[in-house]
Amino acid sequence: MDFTEIDREDFSCLLEEIGRTSMPFGKYGPSTYPPRGVPVFDLPAEYLAWFAKKGFPKGRLGELLATVFEIKECGADEVFQPLRHRNGGRFRLSRKPSQTLDFRSNPGHE
Repeated sequence: MDFTEIDREDFSCLLEEIGRTSMPFGKYGPSTYPPRGVPVFDLPAEYLAWFAKKGFPKGRLGELLATVFEIKECGADEVFQPLRHRNGGRFRLSRKPSQTLDFRSNPGHE
């Protein structure tokens, strides 16, 4: 598909909006990933596929999630690289462990 100048501008504006949007609820929301949640462009494709199957949220958030899913589904995830670069890299999805284990001392095995 060839983009006209208007299409490029619209797509650029859409990417900027995607770049400013973070997941506001759920598994990747602010309660798990404070303070704002995971940027929608860094949500796992499997998570977006679940929404595609069950239904995206209503409103603009759902539209943006559907767009991100379509981009990722067709293998064009690289389009988000400038957004990641601007944010300091890909958002880290692994959480820090909630407990610390001390293996230095084991009273029963000396």
